[in-house]
Amino acid sequence: MQNETVARRYATAIFGLAKERGQVDAVGRDLHAALDAIAGDDTAHRFFLSPVVDRGLKQDVFAKSFASLDEVALHSVLLLVRKRREALLAPIVAQYDALALADTGRETLGITSARPLAPAELDDLVARLSRLYGKTFEVRQAVDPALLGGVRITLGDRRVDGTVAGRLDELSRELLAAPHA
Repeated sequence: MQNETVARRYATAIFGLAKERGQVDAVGRDLHAALDAIAGDDTAHRFFLSPVVDRGLKQDVFAKSFASLDEVALHSVLLLVRKRREALLAPIVAQYDALALADTGRETLGITSARPLAPAELDDLVARLSRLYGKTFEVRQAVDPALLGGVRITLGDRRVDGTVAGRLDELSRELLAAPHA
């Protein structure tokens, strides 16, 4: 929880700078590029996260490697190295994305179902949720056959579990909690 709070603070500061400069999309794209480059290569990932590697060396390597990044994105990554908060890069990028979406009046809506939803079903569900919450959503759909049936909706920090697996888990908890006669 603390890392999430710290990541949110960094992301808010980075987003504020990006918005002030009118570069929200460019900074977001470059933050993703840095994250993808670091996470996509095992050696780079170990180097970036290693507490043993000298901070000055890390800064030099990343300043040269990411010289083409937007200034705000580059200095954000370098700040994480200076403060030994390299592990927060992925959560910061996720928080930045959420801030960028919210700035455009949208919010992420996660829909997980046991089978792929037909486009009409998905559109109907999203339209009902948009009317209910008064928001526009960026939908992220996933399929998880372990759910057996139904859908699980994640909207920010709210989760609605309308799956068969969720109901079975809930029933199991109720039965275990019930006094035995």
